[in-house]
Amino acid sequence: MTATPGNPPTIVLVGHGMVGQRFLEALAERGLTGTHRVVVLCEEPRPAYDRVQLTSYFSGKTPEDLSMTDMAFIEEHGIELCVGDPAETIDREARKVTARSGLVVDYDVLVLATGSYPFVPPVPGKDAEGCFVYRTIEDLLAIEEYAKNATTGAVVGGGLLGLEAAGALKGLGLTSHIVEFAPRLMPVQVDEGGGAALLRTIEEMGLSVHTGVGTQEIVTGADGAVTGMKLSDGSELATDLVVFSAGVRPRDQLARDCGLAVGERGGISVDEQCRTVTDPHVFAIGECALASDGRVYGLVAPGYEQAETAAATIADDEASFTGADLSTKLKLLGVDVASFGDAHGTAEDCLDVVYSDSRAGLYKKLVVGRDGTLLGGILVGDAEAYGTLRAFTGSVPPVSPESLVLPAGAGAPAQLGPTALPDDAVICSCHNVTKGTIRGAVTEHSCTTVPEVKKCTRAGTGCGSCVKVLGQLVTAELEASGVEVDKGLCGCFAQTREELYEIVRALRITSYRELLDRHGREGARGGEGCEVCKPAVGSIIASLAPAIGASGYVLDGEQAALQDTNDHFLANLQRNGSYSVVPRIPGGEIAPEKLIVIGEIARDFGLYTKITGGQRIDMFGARVEQLPLIWARLVDAGFESGHAYGKSLRTVKSCVGQTWCRYGVQDSVRMAIDLELRYRGLRSPHKLKSAVSGCARECAEAQSKDFGVIATSNGWNLYVGGNGGATPRHADLLAQDLSDAELVRLIDRFLMFYIRTADKLERTSTWLERIPGGLDHVRDVVVHDSLGICDELESLMRAHVSHYRDEWAETINDPEKLARFVSFVNAPDTPDPVVGFVPERDQMKPDLPLLDIGRRPASADDLLEGSTLR
Repeated sequence: MTATPGNPPTIVLVGHGMVGQRFLEALAERGLTGTHRVVVLCEEPRPAYDRVQLTSYFSGKTPEDLSMTDMAFIEEHGIELCVGDPAETIDREARKVTARSGLVVDYDVLVLATGSYPFVPPVPGKDAEGCFVYRTIEDLLAIEEYAKNATTGAVVGGGLLGLEAAGALKGLGLTSHIVEFAPRLMPVQVDEGGGAALLRTIEEMGLSVHTGVGTQEIVTGADGAVTGMKLSDGSELATDLVVFSAGVRPRDQLARDCGLAVGERGGISVDEQCRTVTDPHVFAIGECALASDGRVYGLVAPGYEQAETAAATIADDEASFTGADLSTKLKLLGVDVASFGDAHGTAEDCLDVVYSDSRAGLYKKLVVGRDGTLLGGILVGDAEAYGTLRAFTGSVPPVSPESLVLPAGAGAPAQLGPTALPDDAVICSCHNVTKGTIRGAVTEHSCTTVPEVKKCTRAGTGCGSCVKVLGQLVTAELEASGVEVDKGLCGCFAQTREELYEIVRALRITSYRELLDRHGREGARGGEGCEVCKPAVGSIIASLAPAIGASGYVLDGEQAALQDTNDHFLANLQRNGSYSVVPRIPGGEIAPEKLIVIGEIARDFGLYTKITGGQRIDMFGARVEQLPLIWARLVDAGFESGHAYGKSLRTVKSCVGQTWCRYGVQDSVRMAIDLELRYRGLRSPHKLKSAVSGCARECAEAQSKDFGVIATSNGWNLYVGGNGGATPRHADLLAQDLSDAELVRLIDRFLMFYIRTADKLERTSTWLERIPGGLDHVRDVVVHDSLGICDELESLMRAHVSHYRDEWAETINDPEKLARFVSFVNAPDTPDPVVGFVPERDQMKPDLPLLDIGRRPASADDLLEGSTLR
C-alpha cells in the first residue's frame, strides 16, 4: 500500500497496549510513518505500558517506570495518539471509526489491537463493593486503596495473574487466599508434579491455597460490601476483598458490532497475514485475534510477531504468522516457573525424565522422543537452564536428558555452553531472534557488548529472560573471533576486582605493593600501579582489614598513598579548592545541644551550611588547614565522621515512625540509628545509602536506596539495589516481614556479598542487574545460603563492627597524621591564596574569579581583593 500525492493514506490503530506499541515501531522501521498518517485510539488514560511486569508496581515501580512509550518517538514519527478516547463504532462500508469523544477518523487501513478483558465468573455478588479484577494499572490503584481498610483478601484463579495478585495482596499486609477450580495451580503451564512443588512453596510463604473448588457466591454485608465467599464444597471463606483472575477473553465486541467474523469461542478471525477474513482493509493482532491456526495467543511474544506481520503486509512485504512458541519463564511470588515445547507430553511414544525434590521445592521434567529429541519440559523452583533447554527443543541435545535435570552434586550435570546451540535456535522468543542473528551482530555489525547487540537485534529487550544466554553468546563469539576479552581490573592486574578480593582474603595480603608484585601483570610488577587499581585495592584491604590483620585506618602507612583526593584529607573537595565537613547524624536524629555546636562552628569558621537530602548538615568552605581545628571541636561534642568523602556508608534516613506519626507501625528512627551505627565506616566498591520508613507511605524513600527498609505490621520488608541520581532505579524486594534480628542478619549478608563480588565503582543497582542470576541469585545466596558462605559473610561483618574506629578521632590525636593538612608542604603556614569567597543570601559562596589569560596574579592580595576572607 503506497501513498497518494497530497493525501497520504491513513492507518488507524485501535488499542495501544504492548502489541499496539510494537506495531507502531514496526511501521516506523519500514518507513510507513513517513508515508502514512497514523492515528491511535487508546482506551486507557495512559499510553502503552509493560503489562507483563504489572505486579512490580507493588514492589516500588511507578506507572512511569512501567511505561513503554517514548513520547519523543511518538512526536518524531507524527503519530496522533489519543489516550482515554477508545473507538466506539466502525463503519466498514464508509471506512470510518468513531471515538467516544465524537472524533471521526477515515481510514485506509484499520488495525484492531483491543487485547482481552478479564473473565469474571457469573456468580451472585460478583459486582459487590470490594470485588476487583487484575488487569490494568487503574485496577491495581483501586485494589491498593481498598486494601488500606481490609484485613483478608481472596483471589479467584490460580493461574499466572492469580498468583501475582495473591502475592500483591500479601505484600499489602492482607491474609491471602487463592481459590482455583482446577486440581492444581497453573494448570495450563505445569503438570501435577510441578503443581505440587509450586503449592508447597507457596503455602510455606503463608498463603492459603484452595484447589479443586469453585466460587459459588460472593457474600456481602448490610452495606453491600464483601464479607466472604461460598465455595463449591460447601465451605465458606471470610474475606473483605476479592480479586477475580480467572482468565481472559478476547475483546472482540467492536468487531462483532461491525460484522467481522469471530471464532466460536471468541477472537477476530484472521489469515496468515493477520488480515481479517471478512475485510481486507482490517487487521487484528494480539489477544483479540484468532490466528489462522485456530488459536488465540495470550503471550506477548506471539503478539509482537503478529504486529510485525501486519506492518510488513501493509508495507507490501512478504510475511506470515502461522503459529508461535508458547514457551514461557515466569517468576511467581519469588518462585521460578517455566514451561517449553510439549510440556505435558502429548506427543505419541514420548518419555518423561523427572527430577523432584519436595523438600527444596524443585521439580524438573523433560519430555523426550524415542530418538532422544527434546520435545519440551517443565521447571519449577529452578529455571536457570530454561534458555538453553528451550533452544535445544526439537533437536537431540549433545548430552543425556538425565544430566540436564540433575542438580549440582547429584550426578555431575552437563554444563551446556552457548556454543552447543545450533544457529537456528531461538534465543529471544519475544522478538524471534536466533543464535545466528546474534552471532551476526558480533561478526558482521561489530557489536562487542550486550547493549550493542540488544540495539542491533532487539534480543533481550522483551521479558529479559534471555539476557544471560545473550551475554554468554556475545563473549563466546568475541573469543571465537580471536578478540581477547580482557576482564582484568586495569593494565596492572589481569584479575577482576572480585578475584582480587578473594586473593587478598585467602592469602591475607595486607599491602598493595605485595599484591602487585605477586599477582600483578608481568609488566606491572615492581612498578607504581595506576589510579584505577590503587583506590580499588585500598578499598578491598580496608573492607577486609579486621579479617586479614591490616589496619582499618585509611591514612595508615601505604594505605594513605592509595586514597583519592577526598579520602586523602577525609573531606570532600569542592570546586574552589575548599572542603566540606559532614558530621554523622545517625537516622537524622540530633539533640539541640549538638545543633548549637554545628551552628557555632559554622559561624566561627565562616562556613556555608546546608541541610542535605540525607538528613544531616553539611558545612562547606573549610580550608584544608582548618579541617583538624573544626573536627577537634566536633569530636569533642560527640560527633563522628559522616564518611561523605568515602566509598562507604553515607546515611540511613528515617521518618519519625510510630513514636510520633499516627500512621507509623514500627520505630523507624531507632532502627535507622541502629543500622547507621552498625555499618558506619564500612568500605565498599561504591557509596552506600539507606533509609527506614515507618509505614507503607514510604516518607523516607527507602526504595531508592542501596538497601531500604519499610515497616509492616509484622516486622520489616527489606529492599535492595535502589538508586537515585542520574540513573534512578527502584529497589527490589528481597525479603518481607522480618524481625529485627532477621533484618540485620540479611543486611549483613547482602552488604558483604556485594562488597565481595561487585566491580570497582559499581553501585548495588548496577551490580544487581549485572551479576549472573540477578536478584534471584542474590536472594538464593543471602536468604537461603545456597553457596554455604553466609556464616563467613556474617563473621566478616561482626569483625567490622567490633573493630570500628572513628577516622577523625584518630587523626586529630596523631601529630604525624595532622602534618598532611596543609596547602603547601614547603610552606605549611601559608593558606592557598586561590580559595576565596563572596557573600550570598546571608552566607558565602566560592569566589571563582575570571583571570586574564596570560596574566599571573602579582600577589595573593590580587586574588583575595574583594573576598570576604581577605
